[in-house]
Amino acid sequence: MTSSVLDDIDARPGSTTSLLRTLIGLYLRPLGGTISSGALVGLAEDLGIPAARARTAITRLKKHGLLLAASGGYALNSAAVPMLERGDRRIFSVRTMRAGDEWMLVSATIPETRRDLRHQLRRRLQFLGAGAVSAGLWILPGHLDAEVEELLDELGARGFATLFRTSDPRPAQSLVQAVTAWWDLETLRAEHEQFLASVTGLDLSTPFAAYVRLIDSWRVLPYIDPGLPPELLPADWPGVRSMETFAELSALLAEPAGEHVRAVAS
Repeated sequence: MTSSVLDDIDARPGSTTSLLRTLIGLYLRPLGGTISSGALVGLAEDLGIPAARARTAITRLKKHGLLLAASGGYALNSAAVPMLERGDRRIFSVRTMRAGDEWMLVSATIPETRRDLRHQLRRRLQFLGAGAVSAGLWILPGHLDAEVEELLDELGARGFATLFRTSDPRPAQSLVQAVTAWWDLETLRAEHEQFLASVTGLDLSTPFAAYVRLIDSWRVLPYIDPGLPPELLPADWPGVRSMETFAELSALLAEPAGEHVRAVAS
């Protein structure tokens, strides 16, 4: 499906393609949806990306459907806008569950003849922050209901899935123990620690480059971390520190970074 390609969930933060994707997602909409080739390559150079490598990555992003050729430059593919808006909500409005909030269960029975669909659904649900209760059964925060419905429709999997809502899941063991089985908390911890380490090297004297790299390092985390209730997580969970660090740096860098982009694009 087009939308799953545009989501580009395999982009490695810090790579040339990922940085340009982040740049485009942040700034092409405020610029009216278009940018000259010279301005886009110039902004890539401000990120430390050589022009030749930037042009190669731009070609790749066109192939993925994020960009379209336009007179004198590039235009944002309108089909990418819903995905970018969904990303905005995740990246800039992180939600954390509280005790008593509803959970969502997704039960999907997909035929053996559609193993490709089963694989896609599993990967995309994990990217939304779902935990695996058992084969074909996933659990997510209830506030992700609309995103799950959208995902199932995009993949053509809605006919194979049944959705449930509950505020009182009752696993055989304690809910704290169940959470450690449903989600790989150690991998999530490592992702948070990697983010926190990455921001220590940001050069705040160059706010544009620092801000794009900040968003690029952060943007996957609010997807794969479902924002579980604090009482279900270890006492030393680094997620809160990650969110506070991101919010502080974003507030410091966003405005001067935007000014730089407008100056280059004009």
